[in-house]
Amino acid sequence: MAFKEYKVISIVEGGLGTILLGASGIPTKKMETALNLEAAEGWNVVFQIVEQKRFMLFWKREAVIITLGR
Repeated sequence: MAFKEYKVISIVEGGLGTILLGASGIPTKKMETALNLEAAEGWNVVFQIVEQKRFMLFWKREAVIITLGR
């Protein structure tokens, strides 16, 4: 399926949980809300990847990078 336009969104886990607990979860409610809003505008998920980013020199936190198309 060919799309005419694409959009990339990023959902990042919380920084406070990463600092205090060493890790935190991806905010699934935030991700669900964002995807539902985009789907209402006609966007479809094309690709998704989870990456680890460095956070304040000592910690790492995850981010979900989602590519949408319509």
